[in-house]
Amino acid sequence: MYNQLQFKTSNELLEQYSPLVKRIAQHLLARLPSSVVLDDLVQAGMIGLLEASRKFDPGKGASFETYAGIRIRGSIIDEVRRGDWTPRSVHRNGRRVSEAIRVVELRTGRDASDADVAAELDITVAAYHALLQDSLDSRLFSIDELSHDEDDSVGMQFEGDDPGPDESFQSASFRQALADAIGTLPEREKLVMALYYDEELNLKEIGSVLGVSESRVSQIHTQAALRLRGRLRDWQ
Repeated sequence: MYNQLQFKTSNELLEQYSPLVKRIAQHLLARLPSSVVLDDLVQAGMIGLLEASRKFDPGKGASFETYAGIRIRGSIIDEVRRGDWTPRSVHRNGRRVSEAIRVVELRTGRDASDADVAAELDITVAAYHALLQDSLDSRLFSIDELSHDEDDSVGMQFEGDDPGPDESFQSASFRQALADAIGTLPEREKLVMALYYDEELNLKEIGSVLGVSESRVSQIHTQAALRLRGRLRDWQ
């Protein structure tokens, strides 16, 4: 595979793997506001594909397509974050919600409900739901923001420098803490996270599974992410 890649021109490589780039871009686009243009994501993904072709080493044990998928996805996410359109007020509100969830759960010893968090914030439940909607609609808000994606460990094996033992231990420890925290989420939030990240369903498809609206799924997803952020506060 490596020798074949060496003899391919950039145009041939882009043509062969452009469906992979577009598929990953479309999957990420479903998580972003309507203002984001698919062509911009595809362009960033193509850059990731070219980087993958230069750095791929078959001796590391993964196929080129697996490695390229990691690079493509990372390149798209990096581009989205560089062009962060999120108003500062949305970032502040996200932190407020996360802190309110944490405070309620420390005080009560149970999962904070929508009503609990709204009361802690001194707003109505409807206003709280609007905050959750804003957080999801305004940025790429996912497990990637809590830690590196687990697939990053696959990507890292191809880098020239291996992480030191302390860094590797911290990363592995955080992933375990994150997995444990996800396991303690309320059942509906845990199900939404599993369908979204493991099964890669979009919000509309998850809504069909749960029998709720797409908007409600987005609220549940954001609340789960903010709950995790609060529970993993010591790691941030």
